[in-house]
Amino acid sequence: MLTLPKIIARPAQAYAYVRFTVRMDEMMKPADEGFPLVFETLAEQGIKPIGAPFYNYRRINMAETLDVEAGIAIERPGSATEHVKFATLPAGRFVTLRWHGHPDKLEAVTAMLIGWVRLTEQPLDVEERADGDHFACRLELYETDPAEQPDMAQWVTELAFKLRQ
Repeated sequence: MLTLPKIIARPAQAYAYVRFTVRMDEMMKPADEGFPLVFETLAEQGIKPIGAPFYNYRRINMAETLDVEAGIAIERPGSATEHVKFATLPAGRFVTLRWHGHPDKLEAVTAMLIGWVRLTEQPLDVEERADGDHFACRLELYETDPAEQPDMAQWVTELAFKLRQ
């Protein structure tokens, strides 16, 4: 099930993340390696995560590699480690939609959202460069806890892409 796209205002938000450069066939690496590092570091520093874990796609070149952050919003910044960094997600207008279904359909869901963005002339905050598209903020928020819902067909994911101001 898919919701209709809508435009919302999101405030700036502190977050913790681990950055990866991966090919499309390596997209589980940030989840398998990044999220555990983030949660371990937050626990060590006594920082409370808020909201759902997410991927933040910073650079996309589908034919080669993607720069993706495995992250989560936090109540306050902490001290960076070798792998875990802290930053702020930008405030602004975002186009969003929610997908209720298996994550393997997210590529098609994303294509539909980008089609809607183009059709409605809502430009994304992205810079096209020779090495790919560089996004100000392009989130996939994983609202379902796999420990609570092992059936991936029941998972809920929100897409939130920053629009150009």
